[in-house]
Amino acid sequence: MSISPFEERYATRMNKVFEDDTKIRKWMEVEVALAKAHAKLGNVPPDAPAKIEQGAKKVQLSRVKEIEDEIHHDLMAMVKALSEQSGDAGKYVHLGSTSYDIEDTATALIFMDAIAIIEDDGRKLAAILKKLAKENKSKVCMGRTHGQHAVPTTYGMKFALYYQDILRSLERLLESKKRIAVGKMSGAVGTMATFGEQGPEIQELVMKELGLSPAKVSSQVVQRDRHAEVIADLAILAASIEKIAKEIRNLQRTEILEISEAFGKSQVGSSTMPHKRNPHKSERVCSLARLPRANLITALENIALEHERDLTNSANERAIFGETFLCVHYMILEISRILSGLEFNDKNIRKNLELTNGLIMAERLMIALTEKGMGRQEAHELVRTLAQEAYKNNRHLKELVIESKILDEKTTNTLFDYSTYIGKAQKIVEDAVRD
Repeated sequence: MSISPFEERYATRMNKVFEDDTKIRKWMEVEVALAKAHAKLGNVPPDAPAKIEQGAKKVQLSRVKEIEDEIHHDLMAMVKALSEQSGDAGKYVHLGSTSYDIEDTATALIFMDAIAIIEDDGRKLAAILKKLAKENKSKVCMGRTHGQHAVPTTYGMKFALYYQDILRSLERLLESKKRIAVGKMSGAVGTMATFGEQGPEIQELVMKELGLSPAKVSSQVVQRDRHAEVIADLAILAASIEKIAKEIRNLQRTEILEISEAFGKSQVGSSTMPHKRNPHKSERVCSLARLPRANLITALENIALEHERDLTNSANERAIFGETFLCVHYMILEISRILSGLEFNDKNIRKNLELTNGLIMAERLMIALTEKGMGRQEAHELVRTLAQEAYKNNRHLKELVIESKILDEKTTNTLFDYSTYIGKAQKIVEDAVRD
C-alpha cells in the first residue's frame, strides 16, 4: 500500500532517482571513489578498489535493511553490507570518512541526476509553449487587468510570456548546479583529521572521480544553503507553471470560456452534475504548486544548524528533497499534456472582445484625440465621460463618438477595429521565441 501519492498516482521517471536502492547505490559509488583515492596514495592495496566495486554490485537492499533493523544506522548498515561482499578488501571500506562525507556527496550526485530530468522535460514544455506562441501570435483576444477588460492582446503574447517564464526558471536551476554539485571528504567536523596530511588530496581525488567540486570548507555536512537554493528554484518553477494553469482555469469559466482543457469522450466532470467540464487537471497543478513552496520553508530552516551540525535537517530532508523534485516533475508533465490538448473557442474570444460595447477602445480613442491637437488631460476627461455614459445607458461607445462629432465617422470606425490595436504584439512574440 502506498502512502504518498507520488508513489503511484503522480509517479514519474523521477521516482527512480529517489528510491532507497538508488540512494544506497550512490553511497557505494562514493565509497568506491574513496577507496580509489586511498589506493592512489598507497593507503590500501592496489586491488582493493576493484574488489569493493565488485562487492557493491552484489549488495542487496534487503540485506542493508536487515542490518539497519539491528544497528539503527542506515549508512553504517550499507558499510557493513558492502564490507561483507568485498572479501579481504572489506576492511578498507569507509576508511577515514564519516557518514555525511558519504551521504552529502551522494546527495549531490542524486540532485544532479534529478536536475537533468527537470531540464529535459522542462525544455519539452518550453517547446510546446513556443509552438503555441507562434501559432497564435495573431489571435486577438481580450487583455484583462484587475479582472476587468483592459485592451486587446493576443494569445501569442500569453504563450510567449509563459515560454520566457519557463526558460528563466530552467536557467536559475541550471545556474544552481555549480553550487549543488559539491561534495566533501572532511570528517566529523570538517577538519580532515582522520586523513592527516593527505586530507585535501583525498577529497580532491574523490570529487574528481565523481565529477563534483570539493567544498572549500565544511562542517560535518555540506552547508544547507546549497540545497535550499535548489528547492527555491524548483518552487519558482512550480509557481510559473501554476501561473499557466491558473490562467487556463480562469479562461475556462462558463462566463468566459475562451479556452478549455481537452475533455475525453468518456470523461466525467462531476459525480452529481453530468454537464460539468471541470478544469480539474489545471486545478491539480495549482494544488501541487503549494508543496514546493511549503518545502522551501523547511529547507531554509535547515540552513541554521547548531555548531558543526545537529540532526534537525536529516529527517525532514528524507521527505522534502524527493517530494519537491517529484512534485515539480509531475507538474511539468501535466501542464505539457494540458497545453498539448488545449481547445480554443474562437466564437467566445470574439464575443468577449465586443462584450463592453467598445469601451476597450477608449485608450485608443484618447490617443487619437491628442494626435488631432487636443490636450492629453482634456482628451482623457472627454473619453472618460463618454465611456461612463455608454456604460450607464448600455450603448456602444462608437455611437456616442459619432454623435458627438469629435471625429469623423470613417476615422471612428477605423479606431474601433480591435484587431488593429495590438501594437507590436506580433513582433514581440517573434522576438521572444526566436532561437
